[in-house]
Amino acid sequence: MSIEELRIDRERPRSGNSRAFAWAVLVALSLAGLFFWWRRANAVPLVGATMAIQTAGGGARETVLNASGYVTARRQATVSCKVTGQITEVLFEEGQKAQTGQVLARVDPSNIKTSLQLAQAQLTVAQSALGETQAQWVQASNECCRVLSLLSNRVASASEADKARAEADGLSARLERQRAEVTVAQRQIATWQQQLEDTVIRAPFPGVIVSKTAQPGEMISPLSAGGGFTRTGICTLVDMSSLEVEVDVNENYIHRVSAGQPVQAVLDAYPDWKIPARVIAIIPTADRQKGTVKVRIGFDALDARMLPDMGVKVSFQAGPLASTVAAGVLLPAAAVHEANGQQVVWVLREGRAQRRTVQVSATNDDQMLLTSSVAAGEKVIVDGPPGLKDGATVREKQP
Repeated sequence: MSIEELRIDRERPRSGNSRAFAWAVLVALSLAGLFFWWRRANAVPLVGATMAIQTAGGGARETVLNASGYVTARRQATVSCKVTGQITEVLFEEGQKAQTGQVLARVDPSNIKTSLQLAQAQLTVAQSALGETQAQWVQASNECCRVLSLLSNRVASASEADKARAEADGLSARLERQRAEVTVAQRQIATWQQQLEDTVIRAPFPGVIVSKTAQPGEMISPLSAGGGFTRTGICTLVDMSSLEVEVDVNENYIHRVSAGQPVQAVLDAYPDWKIPARVIAIIPTADRQKGTVKVRIGFDALDARMLPDMGVKVSFQAGPLASTVAAGVLLPAAAVHEANGQQVVWVLREGRAQRRTVQVSATNDDQMLLTSSVAAGEKVIVDGPPGLKDGATVREKQP
């Protein structure tokens, strides 16, 4: 036996230990992979759910179009004066109610009164001249009759008769002219009296004064003059009984609107107040730049909370559902799915998904009315995983 054969081989056990360690690592990795695969296969999916809301039956309406606009007054006016003059009195304040014919302001009438007095004096002169001419014409007519009588008896000459007749005819013509002058003077007086009446500014119709734009001492005129220093109106009067809504509807959707169509209006100032309204008219012209058509909407009943120029959102609605439709529940449209020609929903019940076939009675852009299979208060899955199975264990997402 040689010395080489007696030497201890230290490499052999090391090689056996390495192989054992490698097998151990491989087994551990395999077990870890199986564990993660098992957890993934048996994970509980998270779903989004919503609660079904009860609605009353028979009166629900389908919304076919939404739009926004403003409350406007069909009858409003900037009250002004027919004559140019200086304001002497203003007899109103903002927010005050006015009746038809109520005096709102007065304009200085001194110049008009002077012109009226002149016209009255001219009428007196014309009437005096008419009376004088009347007397002369009566005398000339009598004289003409006497001369003609003498001419028939051959006492007066024909020239005297012609002279008497010409004088009577001349006075008759003067009499007609002076009568016309009296009429002109009377009409001038009527004109100045009307202008004097126009210095009193009155309310043209009943309404509420929403703005006051003039003060005593300022000049007012029916026409803009004086480089902006002359007022063209004293106030803005609004007839609150003529309030309505004007909205601009995109011309691509105007086919969804018709005269008399029911509308639900909500004022921006009162978002919880739903106001019944109705389409009055569709203005038969389009705005070329905006691509819209103006629609007028009238309120079914007016209220003191409605004010001009308030923002309002309107929902154009279809006719009411048939009276035979029972009460149902409202769900988001995303909760209803179509499968094999049927409408189905997934109900979350005791941690499991239940598949139910439903009947959709009415729908709009984002909600559906169901009349079967789902009760009010039940939670319906809105955002579920693809391939959800009936009876699958699910867990609701927490907000």
